[in-house]
Amino acid sequence: MSQHALAILALVLVGGMLLRMPIGFSMLAAGIGYLLAKGQDLGLVAEQVGNGLYNSYVLLAVPMFVFAANIMNAGTVSERLFDFCRILVGRMRGGLAQVDILVSVIFSGMSGSAIADAAGPGLVTIRQMLKKPEYSRGFAGAVVVASATLGPIIPPSIPMVIYALVSGASVGALFLGGVLPGALMAILMMVVVHFIATKRNMPREDKIPLREWPAILYRGALPLSMPIVLLGGIYSGAFTPTEAAAVAALHALILAGVVYRALTWRTFWGVVMESTRGSAVITLILAGSFMLNYAFTSEGVPQAMALWVDSMHLSQLKFLLLVNLMFLVLGCFLDVSVLLLVFVPMLLPAAKLLGVDLVHFGVLVVLNMMIGLIHPPFGMLLFVTKALTGIPIGEMMQEGWPFLVMLLLLLLTITVFPPIVLWLPQTMGYVTH
Repeated sequence: MSQHALAILALVLVGGMLLRMPIGFSMLAAGIGYLLAKGQDLGLVAEQVGNGLYNSYVLLAVPMFVFAANIMNAGTVSERLFDFCRILVGRMRGGLAQVDILVSVIFSGMSGSAIADAAGPGLVTIRQMLKKPEYSRGFAGAVVVASATLGPIIPPSIPMVIYALVSGASVGALFLGGVLPGALMAILMMVVVHFIATKRNMPREDKIPLREWPAILYRGALPLSMPIVLLGGIYSGAFTPTEAAAVAALHALILAGVVYRALTWRTFWGVVMESTRGSAVITLILAGSFMLNYAFTSEGVPQAMALWVDSMHLSQLKFLLLVNLMFLVLGCFLDVSVLLLVFVPMLLPAAKLLGVDLVHFGVLVVLNMMIGLIHPPFGMLLFVTKALTGIPIGEMMQEGWPFLVMLLLLLLTITVFPPIVLWLPQTMGYVTH
């Protein structure tokens, strides 16, 4: 192992991040620094990036899911889902907060993105909550930030697609593995809201007259069809998870553009440009990760880590607890894509050596990263919500600690009891080990 070359790689990577260089460029620069230190051909950069992107069919799902989420947010889907869920849970104490959680559950079945959830349905709910004095700014922001973490856990999920790329695990099994943990997350969030709302005597929503129900239910029914079409198509064998992303994009476009007529050509062009930018950022990080993974593999870092873990004689549970601790810390500082594409590949040989199920491992990793999105100092969901609403991060954190504690307890439960993740994939016939 060339410690000199790896030291240069680390210095360039950290230096680029400290200089606020885009993380994808920092990773590519670190890879180039490694090749120079090793005296290798710089053409390997193009070779690794080109081969990595060209051979990754599953990656086609990422821009399609990004596009579908942006189309949904640009249309009137969030508002329609909000009215639909208000009928179902609006009469509960703290009704608007409960509505936000239920909307997030439904929207998660369309977008697979936490950021899209916070920027779409979350923004609609915050505006409604801030109209009532019983809801503090911090509480409104905290509920939206917490519920947005459901996006990548409940299928479909962009982070799970990326994890499948690096691990070789089945995308279909990963999607199924997220169903029960996602349902538990939503239920526990609603319980937390209930206790807080009861303690503070938060209002129930006004009763909606029965004569208005048919129109509201009709308006919300079509968006509800997307999760059914996607998951039904995947598990019936009608299309693959990658093809499902294209179906999602087409479904969203037909709903927003043709059925609801909520898209002008100008709005549509804005969606295309925003989706292109978002996809380009992810692709750039992917390109950089291929270089870093090449360097780590060449130096035998994953194998060395596996041997180190083996020498510690860790059980599966102790290893997973150690991984949880590591990702909870790293998730406070690094982007989800970086964690998935750089750190997960280094841990996979150790996980395989210990016989850890890769589907269970993947769901744990993604849940860890969702917790990192709502935890300072660099919780991305906190910054997105602050940018959209102006709610100070400190106020959201002050109100958000019950949700954070709940997620940590759920993470521990899923770590200790793998069947919570694996029961559904195994029942549906997937070999998950």
